[in-house]
Amino acid sequence: MRTRSLASMALLLLTAAPMAAQQASTTLGSLAAAGSPKSPKVILNWDRFYDHAAIGEIGRRLQAAHPNTCRLSSIGKSHEGREMWLITVSDFTKGDPDKKPAMYIDGNIHSNEVQGTEFSLYTAWYLCEMQGQNPWIDSLLATRTMYIVPTINPDGRENYLKRPNTASSPRTGMVPRDNDGDGKVDEDQLDDLDGDGHITQIRRRNPNGRFIESPEDPRILIPVLPGQRGQWELLGGEGIDNDGDGQVNEDHVGGYDPNRNWPWRWQPQYVQGGADFYPTSLPETQAVINFALAHPNIAGAQSYHNNGGMILRGPGSPQDEYRPQDVAVFDQLGRTGERILPGYRYMVVWKDLYIVWGGELDWFYGARGVVTFSNELWTGFKLFEKVEANTNRYDRTDYEFDRLLLFGDAFVPWKSFNHPQYGMVEIGGMKKNFGRTEPGFLMQAEAHRNMAFSLYQTWQMPHVEVDTVTTRSIGNGLTEVTAVIANRRLVPTHTQQDVENRISRPDYVTLAGGTVLTGYRVTNPNTGTAIEQPRNPGRLEVSNIPGNSVLTVKWIVRGNGPFTVTVDSEKGGAHSKVTR
Repeated sequence: MRTRSLASMALLLLTAAPMAAQQASTTLGSLAAAGSPKSPKVILNWDRFYDHAAIGEIGRRLQAAHPNTCRLSSIGKSHEGREMWLITVSDFTKGDPDKKPAMYIDGNIHSNEVQGTEFSLYTAWYLCEMQGQNPWIDSLLATRTMYIVPTINPDGRENYLKRPNTASSPRTGMVPRDNDGDGKVDEDQLDDLDGDGHITQIRRRNPNGRFIESPEDPRILIPVLPGQRGQWELLGGEGIDNDGDGQVNEDHVGGYDPNRNWPWRWQPQYVQGGADFYPTSLPETQAVINFALAHPNIAGAQSYHNNGGMILRGPGSPQDEYRPQDVAVFDQLGRTGERILPGYRYMVVWKDLYIVWGGELDWFYGARGVVTFSNELWTGFKLFEKVEANTNRYDRTDYEFDRLLLFGDAFVPWKSFNHPQYGMVEIGGMKKNFGRTEPGFLMQAEAHRNMAFSLYQTWQMPHVEVDTVTTRSIGNGLTEVTAVIANRRLVPTHTQQDVENRISRPDYVTLAGGTVLTGYRVTNPNTGTAIEQPRNPGRLEVSNIPGNSVLTVKWIVRGNGPFTVTVDSEKGGAHSKVTR
């Protein structure tokens, strides 16, 4: 309780200054920039990474400030017992949020890929603060639900934020594993030798070394040219050989890959490194799966990773290519995403990146038939807004950016250290919060653009409505009722993956009023060709309503109305129309 209280106090102190500034600006008069909330009720900074206590506090504050738009709950607990916070955003005054087409967003499946959490939080915050100010946002929240889980690896995130780490550690969660197969668990972890809170690099002077200081920036070591004498040798990451096996830092905490633990095309460890013992062996994986199974209204998903500036779709393996009908939908969304996110590329995981077995992305599409993307956040293009020719590890671009725009804040200067095994060395290098994540002044812009892509996808999820209902008396007390059902968005009510594997229930088109004798799905309105549904004709079952299309149905009914036609789609919503 004390830890939680202190964390909450820290968050309140963190936001006190911005809140005072907001009040001052309101007093003095101000004008909100285009696309920004006019007078936010919850003031937050988007140039930092929030810990677990702060994430929960942000959720509680949003819920308190926007009770008709935001609700905080949990989808389960992590290995170490932390809540996996869920922020549900919708217009709760307009329908059941669990019956509306829903977008699922999560982040931070890999511990060090932290900014996905902030981008998820930004999405929740922005929607809450903009409701009532922007008609498009109002329309979106009236008909859509956002399920936002800011981090699905809260244990690993806490380790990354609060323990000395590199930009790439830890990637895993915190379930103990014997990574080096010596019968011991997590016995050779990272060592912050100089106690500065950063895990950097070790270099040692050596006249026969392979490196010299760059004449352009002495912080950088570059390879010597043929015939040139060296000055330095690189000894790897900061640390020592704790267990005396000749290796340094080889048995970190965890050691598995949470994005290889999903029950779709899963492969064991000897095929797919990081797979762990069996799919869903991790409680965090199981919690997400349980939530998704309990919410069949999820029609779209986004899982934020970093980095590389990619808009990724599956599949993760070449043997599992998506159905052509679905690829056409992904392509249109992805190409629009490239416009929203300059410098990002729309890519296929196995073809353009590498093969992944048992990934979250593939599970959502393969097992649930959900249109799913995974954005790899941050790209070097954003440094100087151009494609750099050289991107290897001796590239000077990061250092130049740090020098010119961050004023050296991303780099730990080299300093002498008497290493117990290497002797006199120097320790220094880039900090963990630079390289894989955006610098602070670019974070909100990047969060907004990625949010905009997810909102575009959310808007394009299926949206069904009864377009027209007409009646015609055919004698003997019988009426022919014809209805046109429309899906006004790009995404179908069922992906082809869903249709072929019967993942979701069919869409229902129901007629109430009178006694329904027969019901038909009209296959060709021009010729009147139709397929009869002999059983339970009052509720027609439709396998799919494609995107940007209409469906015609008709019934023969004893009675003359009025009649009510209702379309009910798990992923496309529900709508009714009554004849007069």
